[in-house]
Amino acid sequence: MSSSERSGQPGTLFGELLRQRRLTAEEFSRKAERFAQERGLKATLSPRHVQRLASGVRADGRPLGPPRPVTCRLLEEMFNLPITRLLEPAQTPLSAVSDDLELQARIAAGRNIDERTVGLFQHQLDITRVIDRRLGAPALLGQLRSQIEQMDAVLDDVLDQATQRHLAAVLVDASALAGWQSLDQGQTSDAWSHYSKAIRVGRYAQSPALEAYARAGQAVVLLDIGETQAAVDLTHHARTNARGQVPDLLLSWLSAGYGEACAANGERSKCLEAFDDAARYMPDSDDGETPYLVFDSTHLSRWRGNALARLGAREAIDVLTDVLDRLDSSFTRAETTLRIDLAQVFTATGEKDAAAVHAERARLLSAQVGSIRQRKRLAALIG
Repeated sequence: MSSSERSGQPGTLFGELLRQRRLTAEEFSRKAERFAQERGLKATLSPRHVQRLASGVRADGRPLGPPRPVTCRLLEEMFNLPITRLLEPAQTPLSAVSDDLELQARIAAGRNIDERTVGLFQHQLDITRVIDRRLGAPALLGQLRSQIEQMDAVLDDVLDQATQRHLAAVLVDASALAGWQSLDQGQTSDAWSHYSKAIRVGRYAQSPALEAYARAGQAVVLLDIGETQAAVDLTHHARTNARGQVPDLLLSWLSAGYGEACAANGERSKCLEAFDDAARYMPDSDDGETPYLVFDSTHLSRWRGNALARLGAREAIDVLTDVLDRLDSSFTRAETTLRIDLAQVFTATGEKDAAAVHAERARLLSAQVGSIRQRKRLAALIG
């Protein structure tokens, strides 16, 4: 064992950076593995290798040889510093020097974010959203989380305020989508965390609309864990604060979200009133102010039908059947939800054959998009 290992002091700048981040070798090894997987790097970094890189010597005290090229690339991308600098001996005193270097690297990374880069992030997110509604979340969630980490890592260090606001807006959108995908995969804690991040970052974006959008999304997580009254309170708060500050399309969507929460909480009159409000706020056309929303009169009717199904109202059948005829075939997950709603209502009315038809179609679609959330819902309905 080397003297640096015995004393617990790092022998390289890499080791000092780990110490400053309060990361153990095991923690950094796991972090590096996730980073490599998300970026398609065929690199592994065992805790023992991390310790050697931190000390600068092998276990027997011999000098450390050069790491493999893929390991070099992994560390350089994680720290935004060249491998030669990372493996230099730590100087004493080192803290101030390494802090300066790290901050310089962060500011340099922030300067690389311009409006064109933000546009690329948005384009990537738009593609993810389209693929998600067709094929589901399983193949996309890891990639989306990686994109969120990239944007989150540089947000504080973007000095141009307009660019920072635009990047924050994309990050809110991405975090909310990751929240929805995590929820669809049955990962409620992760979903809550993604929506919480979206709410916080919404303040960077200086956008009441985005903050309200993220809060209403978080309410769906509350519904899934049975916190229906909390969901009612949260959606009511989001809608009330949004009035007069957000586009009509978003206000319509927020009202529908409040109606859904009221339905889950058994508040029929408030539910129907909220959906009437949503229909009144619905604009004749989408003016493009809310690119993160895919919402129109068809989706509003689908949402209303879902609420009626929750309330056990037979009129849900006519509403949902009409929507099924009008729904864009690319909205695979939406059709899954709609079919389960119909199966639920037909089961409640004793029409078992009709319920079985929709349940079977929902089973196929939920498998197609890999929706654990909808599979659980279907299993609870039909066993």
